[in-house]
Amino acid sequence: MSPSRRSVLRAGSAAALAGALAGCAGGAPDGVGADGRVTIQLWHGQTDTALKVIKSLVADFHRAHPDIRVDLGGGVLADAMLQKVTAALASGAYPDVAFIFGSDLAGIARSPQVVDLTEHVRKGPTPWNSYWPSARDAVTVNGRVRAVPAMVDCLAMVCNKKLFAEAGIDLPEPGWTWAEFTDLARRFTDPGKGRFGTGWPGTGDEDTVWRLWPLIWGAGGEVIAADGKHIGFAEEGVRALDVVRDLVRDRSVYVDPKPGSEQMYKVFLSGRMAMVPTGPWQLPDITQAKLDYHVVPLPTFGGDPVTISGPDTWTVFDNGEARAKAARTFVTWLTQPAQDSRWDVEAGSLPLSRGSEESPAWHAHATGTPGMPVFTEALTSARVRPVHPAYPRISQALGEAIVSVLLGRATPAAAIRTCAEQADAALLIPR
Repeated sequence: MSPSRRSVLRAGSAAALAGALAGCAGGAPDGVGADGRVTIQLWHGQTDTALKVIKSLVADFHRAHPDIRVDLGGGVLADAMLQKVTAALASGAYPDVAFIFGSDLAGIARSPQVVDLTEHVRKGPTPWNSYWPSARDAVTVNGRVRAVPAMVDCLAMVCNKKLFAEAGIDLPEPGWTWAEFTDLARRFTDPGKGRFGTGWPGTGDEDTVWRLWPLIWGAGGEVIAADGKHIGFAEEGVRALDVVRDLVRDRSVYVDPKPGSEQMYKVFLSGRMAMVPTGPWQLPDITQAKLDYHVVPLPTFGGDPVTISGPDTWTVFDNGEARAKAARTFVTWLTQPAQDSRWDVEAGSLPLSRGSEESPAWHAHATGTPGMPVFTEALTSARVRPVHPAYPRISQALGEAIVSVLLGRATPAAAIRTCAEQADAALLIPR
């Protein structure tokens, strides 16, 4: 999997960099060798286990497609991909395929060098409608498909079964509420033992922000209002932050001061936290720590379940028709159920499509991993952040609002008012 998986959720600085993309032009040689074989460059952004998997998949692709060569170049981790690709587009020497965070796609897609894949995906071997709605939404910008899904995930609540058993408290079940969540967090908190009910990242980055969107959506809000000029959570954001305020009031939330949430997860893995909202990427560490756990969908405000998915993308760039055609062939092959299910099992993700979910490899993995089916089922109700150039600035404003409440510096109402002023100003900037 890519480094610190939910640093993959960062909004990045797409808004600040978008202006550099508008005038990008140029490209590399056509990549066609004397023998007719086409070479394409893949900037994969992966490390460790995921890098081994992508290398193995590329080797298989070469055997099945001897007329195409995939060069695993780039040498940049996923966290730095936005800056790397932006600089490459400005210089005119850019890759054919790059791993782009879904939250960065709107800014990157402003470049004319990003290939429009709308017609390609509609006639591809994996039916477009087979992908989860969240995966489709994450690669669609202004009604056009500007990338293909690379990986999907979502949030659910993971509970420490031992702590629940010791306290004689029943494990939560689907349909529980945010009020029940805050009550449980309070009951499990014990300052004397250094134990917390739950945790929340406190750096104000996208890892802090994306955990609040399910509450805002569950309360009836939207990220951006229908008029496109204002945030869509002026009231619903207050209700969502009321939950955060209650956790702070009860001193039941561990606020992680460092990026990446590593400290928060260490507290949970050490047995000093009862519940943590997280994704499937954390299950291997939980299993390795020999922690007996229970996975349950996120709480609600008494309505339908909703979670958030943070799909990332394989974005294709135009280096001439021969290389663009080869790149489309590669990403199409890579996202087929046979390859995708292997990526999901070995690198730690969720299936991109129903076809991948139904594959024997994924089925065996899911049934053998406690809680994994909960994450997969949650994809049916998962939503994504809007693919909008202003999203990074909205996220920054909301991140500051969340931190101000986590640190007791502002009330939910005051925090959202400040957030609205900053985010609305970003939405008024011409695109």
